[in-house]
Amino acid sequence: MYIIFKRALDIFLSIVSMVILLPLIIPIVIGLRFTGEGYVFYFQERIGFKNKKFKIWKFSTMLKDSPNMLTGSLTLRDDPRLTPMGSFLRKTKINELPQVVNVLLGDMSIVGPRPQMQEDYNCYPKEIQEVIFDVLPGITGVGSILFRDEERFLSNTDLEPHEFYKQHIAPYKGALEIWYQQHASLSSDLKIIFLTAWAIFFPKSNLLFNVFKDLPKPPPIFSNPNSKSSASVEKSVSNLS
Repeated sequence: MYIIFKRALDIFLSIVSMVILLPLIIPIVIGLRFTGEGYVFYFQERIGFKNKKFKIWKFSTMLKDSPNMLTGSLTLRDDPRLTPMGSFLRKTKINELPQVVNVLLGDMSIVGPRPQMQEDYNCYPKEIQEVIFDVLPGITGVGSILFRDEERFLSNTDLEPHEFYKQHIAPYKGALEIWYQQHASLSSDLKIIFLTAWAIFFPKSNLLFNVFKDLPKPPPIFSNPNSKSSASVEKSVSNLS
């Protein structure tokens, strides 16, 4: 029954958001068309439900060849590959709005684990790779909220960004998404949607942990990315079972 209600909510919210946000979308489309490289949408292959690949929709925020430049799939603060409008669109998450098309097509849900590029998916521990997409990937989720400023962690560590992502971010993200699967309900989905909006206006808020008190806590390294002594992230994963 939850799956039926979730799909109905996805379709309803997608259609409503497209109608309500149309006055915002039109100037963004015009702005992107006449700035940067002139590309409005960016289509990228991601890992989806049951690990099947699909094309995700986004507003273009980076140079078209950015996956083959500098840090590849990872974006840092003040990334030189960003287009003139890119920084604003990413910071406000407006660049994710076109994914309502993916939701309508059934590739994604409003709430779920973020669909990953193959390179980033490979960073997940094997036990997480096997189950993380047993549910539809989502536009937002607990991992998306907590890592809304992922660029800060990647920019402030002494480790090479890909190594920091593989060692610390991917395992903890995976732990959060497995937690979501174990607690998925219409109520939790509605709370996550509200918390997503809350995080945009109050980016430093820890309301997420107040609403979901049993959410796996972040390892110490995330409060100090330069710290060389951090608790094992695998402990967060094992605590979910």
